[in-house]
Amino acid sequence: MKRSRQESWALDAVIALVEAPGLRVWLAIVGAALAIGTAGYMLLEGWNLSDALYMTVISVTTAGFREVRDLDDGGRLWTMLVTGFGVVLIFGSVGLVTEYLVIEATSGRRVGRHMTRQVDALRDHFVLCGYGRVGSTVAHELAHDGERFVVIDANPASLKRARDDGYLVVEGDATDDATLRAGGITRAKGLVATIDSDAQNVYVILSARALNPGLFVVGRASTSAAEEKLARAGADRVVSPYTMAGRRLAGLAVRPRVVDFLDAALSHGELSFSLEELHVRAGGPLEGVSVGRLRERGLFVLAILAADDRYAANPPDDRLLVGGETFIASGSAAALADARAEPANGGRPTGSRAG
Repeated sequence: MKRSRQESWALDAVIALVEAPGLRVWLAIVGAALAIGTAGYMLLEGWNLSDALYMTVISVTTAGFREVRDLDDGGRLWTMLVTGFGVVLIFGSVGLVTEYLVIEATSGRRVGRHMTRQVDALRDHFVLCGYGRVGSTVAHELAHDGERFVVIDANPASLKRARDDGYLVVEGDATDDATLRAGGITRAKGLVATIDSDAQNVYVILSARALNPGLFVVGRASTSAAEEKLARAGADRVVSPYTMAGRRLAGLAVRPRVVDFLDAALSHGELSFSLEELHVRAGGPLEGVSVGRLRERGLFVLAILAADDRYAANPPDDRLLVGGETFIASGSAAALADARAEPANGGRPTGSRAG
């Protein structure tokens, strides 16, 4: 059941108090007060431990019950001292708790803990390293595709923008193993490295590969030399924003209608058609289905990526899908949604590494 905002705040407040470093000091002071008060009654009045402790507790808490036994002058004086200390302890505790809760509510630590719990709950998500111009665009696309992800960045300004955009964040250097673990790298299904520095992207990919060998990794490169290094570091795909921008400009100049069609098919607008890659799970409902049958269902198969990483473009109608293959299809949003809804292996995309 989903908790209300008030219940969530109350739970965070309780957790904050339990985890507060001053709680141990406060408990030590209370314990010392009870011990000293009990020892005083035992020494001054000669009471046993049970009676002395009971008298100390009702005095410290100002409960107001009658004395366990008759007190002499020394016992009355000791009771006044214990009761006075109890009053100071109670009012001081109330003031300290109130001050701590106010600081907790205004410092942002409660929000940070809440976000940490959300990140810890992620499974099969993406880790996005770097929230610059490229990284923010990647985050926007992942969000539109319904993918869960967490942003890692060391720049406070970038982290603020990511939070304001509604994304989960982890502050720190993505090249540090501890930071990657905080982002759930061992539970993630993919990593996207979009840091401005090629060297840092190489280190991020090396560290991520060591922590989770099964990741699907996409890296950003600024130069052709960096593309090779990222591929050797373990990137499954390497993208150069400058190369892609150049190809897009050339495409718009030479074949603008083709580029417009692809943009429309891959956009998130309300269109009647789209492009999608679909995986054929071994033993699943798509295995053994012919290309012609898919066409009858409104899916037009443009290419099939076989297990040997080779594309078969424009496959014939009698071509049967084989488990382990991935095919590129165009069709209506409803037809693609039906195909995506069928059970899949949930694994990372197939294909060879760049380079």
